[in-house]
This record gives sequence, C-alpha cells and structure tokens, in this order.
Amino acid sequence: MVSSSQEVRIGFYVCHCGHNIASMVDCPEVARYVETLPGVVLSRDYKYMCSDPGQELVQQDIREFALNRVVVASCSPLLHEHTFRKATAAGGLNPFFFHMVNIREHDSWVHTDRAEATAKAKALARAAIRRVAHHRPLEVKQVPIHPDVLVVGGGIAGIHAALTLANAGRKVTLVEREPTIGGHMAKFDKTFPTLDCAACILTPKMSEVGAHENITLWTCSDVVKMDGYVGNYTVTVRRRPRYIDEELCTGCQECISNCVYKEPKFVDEFNEGLGKRKPIYIPFPQSTPQVVLIDPEVCLNFKRGVLTDRCKKTCVEACGDRKAITFTQREEIRELQVGTIIVATGFQTFDVKRAPQYGYGSFPNVYTALEAERLVNASGPTGGEVILRDGTQPKAIGIIHCVGSRDKKTNRWCSRVCCMYSMKLAHLLKEHSGAEIYNFYIDIRAPGKSYEEFYDKLNEEGVHFIRGRVGEVTDWAMTPEEEGKLIIRVEDTLAGFVRRIPVNMVVLSAGLEPQADAQEVRRLFNMSCGTEGFFLERHPKLAPVNTFTDGIFIAGCCQGPRDIPDTVAQAGAAAAEALVLIDRGHVEQEPNTAYILPDCSGCKSCLPLCPYTAITFDATTHRAVINEALCKGCGTCVGSCPSGSIGQNLFEDEEVFSEIEGVLSE
Repeated sequence: MVSSSQEVRIGFYVCHCGHNIASMVDCPEVARYVETLPGVVLSRDYKYMCSDPGQELVQQDIREFALNRVVVASCSPLLHEHTFRKATAAGGLNPFFFHMVNIREHDSWVHTDRAEATAKAKALARAAIRRVAHHRPLEVKQVPIHPDVLVVGGGIAGIHAALTLANAGRKVTLVEREPTIGGHMAKFDKTFPTLDCAACILTPKMSEVGAHENITLWTCSDVVKMDGYVGNYTVTVRRRPRYIDEELCTGCQECISNCVYKEPKFVDEFNEGLGKRKPIYIPFPQSTPQVVLIDPEVCLNFKRGVLTDRCKKTCVEACGDRKAITFTQREEIRELQVGTIIVATGFQTFDVKRAPQYGYGSFPNVYTALEAERLVNASGPTGGEVILRDGTQPKAIGIIHCVGSRDKKTNRWCSRVCCMYSMKLAHLLKEHSGAEIYNFYIDIRAPGKSYEEFYDKLNEEGVHFIRGRVGEVTDWAMTPEEEGKLIIRVEDTLAGFVRRIPVNMVVLSAGLEPQADAQEVRRLFNMSCGTEGFFLERHPKLAPVNTFTDGIFIAGCCQGPRDIPDTVAQAGAAAAEALVLIDRGHVEQEPNTAYILPDCSGCKSCLPLCPYTAITFDATTHRAVINEALCKGCGTCVGSCPSGSIGQNLFEDEEVFSEIEGVLSE
C-alpha cells in the first residue's frame, strides 16, 4: 500500500504491439522521452507487453525498483486493462495504481504521419504520468450470484440454452409469449442441408423441456419489468390466461371435438392463415405444453374478450370431472429472483406486402416461404399436398430470393438463410408436386457445411436457377401460353436479356428482421441495438453472446440472422457464460463507482438521470444514496450534479485535470 506522503515512483512501458503501433509510432523515442518526466523511475519499450514475458517484466520491476505506479502505453483498455492490473497486483501493488494509455486505436491506427503520431504518443504518455500520481488504492467488491436463470424466448435457441443449464443442475424459468414453445422451427417440414424432419429433431427437445424437473415453463407470458443488478435480478412476468388450468388439463382434446363449432371457422395462426381452427384449440399436435387454450376474441362465452354466458359450454361438459376449463381465469403477475438472464427472442420475417411489385395480397397464388413450408408439411392444412388457394395444383413454381434483404429500399443486410431455405423449398415443392421450379437469385450464398453440395444436388434435380433480381410479378398475359398464369419479369444477367417466366405459383423468400418489439425489449433489459435493430453484443469476436449489461446474454436470431446450427451453438455459448458466473458464486465489480459527498443538498436532480437506477433518496438524511452494486461508473450523475456533490473513483477532479494539463503541456 502506498501512502500519500510517499515518493511517487512510476514505471512506464510502451508496447510495439508487433507492427500495429511500432509501424507508425517511434516506441524507443517515446520511452526515452518519458524517462525525463518527473516521478518516472524507469521507462522501457517492449515488443509485446501483453505476453507472459512482458507481464513478468512489470512484476519484476515493481519489486526491483520499488515502483508504486505503473503506466502501460499499448492497445485498448477494453482488451488488456485487466491483464495489466493482474500483473500489477502480482507484483505486490494495488492494481488501481496502474493506468493504461491507448496509443493503438487512438494514435497509430488513425495517423499517417510517423512524426505526428510519435508526438501524440508522447502527449498521451505525459498525461498518464501526471494522472497516475493521483491514483488512490481501491478494492474490487464481490457480489453474490443467485443460482437461478431466466431464459426469455422458447424457440430452438431458448430451448437449447434452457436444457443446457437444467442438465447442469441449475433451476431455469423459460418464458415464452406464444401458447407453445418451438418458435419458427416448429413450422418447418425439413431442415437444410440434410433434409432432417424438423419435428423429429425439435419435438423431443420440446418434450424434454416440458418434463424437466429443473425447468419451469411459462407460456402465454411476457416479461414486463426487470430490476436489480448482475447476480440479483428481480424480474416481473405477466401471465396471460389460457382459460385452462394447466395442472388439470391432460391434453385429451375432447373439448375441441365437442366445441359447439362443429367445423373450424377461425384463422389458424400456426398454419400462417392457410387453415382454420376452433375457439378452443391446440396450436399443433406436438405442442409443449400439451394444453389447449381458448381464444376469448371468438369464443361464444366471451364478447370482445369480456366474459358472457351465451354458449352451451359443451367443452366444459366434455372435460367432465377434470374441470380444467376455467372461464374466470385472470391475468397473473409473478416475480422471479434470478442471477443471470438469456434473451433469445428470435426474429420476424419481412412483411412481403412492403414489396408490392411481387403481388402478395393481390394474387392469391403468391405465397410467403413460411406459407409454403406449411403447404408441404404433412401436419399442415393440406396434409402435405401442394394445393393452391384456387384449388389447383401448380405445374410451374417461381421462388424469388432476397425479398426484404440486400435491398437499399428495405433492408441492406443479407439474411444468411434465404438462399438455403429457398433451395430446400425448391426440392420439397418439386418432390410434392412434380412442378418445374425456377429460382430467381442475386447470388447463391452457401458457405456452411455441406451447403455447396446441396446446391449441386438441386442442379442435378433439374431445378432452374436464373440470376437476376425480379422486377415484378403480374398477371398480364402477352401470349396464349401465359393466359391464367402469373408472369415473372426478370433480367437474366447471365443471358443478358429480360425474360418473362409464366408460373402457377410464386414463393417469396422473405428475409429476417428484428422482432417488432425489439426496442422495448432492449430498454427492458438495458441492452443495446445495432443500426439494423438486432441486439448488440459486447464484442463481435471476443464476447459474441455477452451484452453491455453484466449477467445478460443473447442467443439466436435476436442478435442477427443465422441458421439452426449457428443458433444452437450460440445458445450453448450463452448457457456456458451464465454457468461461469453461477459456478463462480460471485461477480467482481469495478470500483470506478460514483459516491455522494457530505455537502449533498438533496436536490434530487441526479435521480432521473441515472440510466441504471442506482441512485435513491434517503428521506432521513435528505441526501442521495448510490447503490454501488448497480452503479456502472458512467459518470452521468457526476457531470450533472449542480453543486458538485458527487465524485467518482478513478475519475477524481485532480486526476482528470492533471491528465488534461499533461496533454496540453509541452
């Protein structure tokens, strides 16, 4: 420990970072210059300071030269500040007597003049030398971790993450807004490139979730509030009524058979509106949980969602002594205590009506890819037969790629899965209907394992590939052969002319977008979004499942478009990161937190400004109080306090002003 009365003895180290820094900054010259500054005992340049020999050099010098401050000029603190703090501590010095200067991103990488870059490195080093003299010893605090986990979203990402954690012995609550888990994958017939039955590989996992002793499954539920901090989150969940007691329902579905509506009459959402269902229904045969639900908007016992008594209630009679149907069921609010949260809220497909040139909604035989998935599915509305809305079977089918992707008018990004699922649908539609299949593509992107081979397989099957963005889909016939058909107009960029392809059916391969409520979810969990609207990871390479809020992780297509293997891999990674925190038993918190000075006037101006709700008001002392466990050291309250009554560790006035003077002085 260093007292304020002791002489400041600073060790300075400048890193070459290979050629990243040394190619633009004269590192030996910077080291020679810093050696002349007051308080500097030694100054070195080294090729790789982050290497084991570089760290050992710091430890050895602390002991040999009795250093009580250490400054390293190298890369971003985000990458290696923790590394050098550990080295400083291993040398017997408080780790917060260390300071790091970024001369890579802030200097070398943004300069083209070596002399100017070297001068800037000297100025930054000079500022750090002045600043570090005012550092105080700080201690890292430990916060215990609650062992339970919340997984938000019941698609394949949420399912895999929940099972990974549950199989490791952790208690998991899986919250899903829909009546069943399974997500989009539950609607697929087969998966590319192996053409595995989607239900065969998904439904065993769904059943395992429903039966697992460590998993609590809440469907028809939404997270509405989150409070707390890493390791100790309080989550409020709203559970919407199914009008069925899940504990009493056996899934016999006798109530569906005995509903007063003898025939299905209402839009079946699971079948993308291609089929009908009754007011009491189960989304699909393998739904988990195997519990029916009642739609209050169309059930005769309700009028616009309000309970009445207009029905014979034959469903209640069919349920008999089980008495699982409860029309008086109400919305419930539940609270959970968890230590970590995995957000796996998935995606929505692009609304193809935003591309009116393709005729969706105008021509009945224009389908989305998900609708086509339900047509070829044996459990779909047509039992797997490709029967169009007009009752005919297609002889020619056009599949249009990149609808809502790679387009400046809609979404610029590639949705990654469209090429492959379009080719999968081409295979399935040809198999189920025997029709001629035309794929209209910009570029075929098939970078995954066995993907290129799948593309070759489609070529061998006789599927036509026409390179060019489709201009429009129309029913305007110019020849007798085009009468009664949909005409796809496209510029064939390989053949070099505009073609008119008559087909009976058009499938629009819609791209992937963030969920409509992604911004609300972002605010709820205090996460960030990228420019596209997908949730933003802490680092695209080094922390791809972490968010900027500790203890909250993301998995699957809520972070960006990806296929099923990548989604499952990322879900496993998110579960592993959560397990790391839980098994450690505590989390270390940076001490760069704000604190209230005794002269606080109690004006409360800081309370609404804190983005982490870390500040409260103590009515007995009439002063603000900062919860260090919640504080992230953003400094908002420090800069906004009108009386200057809030300070912040590692950003004290003397430290900041000294650093500024160091930059400006010669």
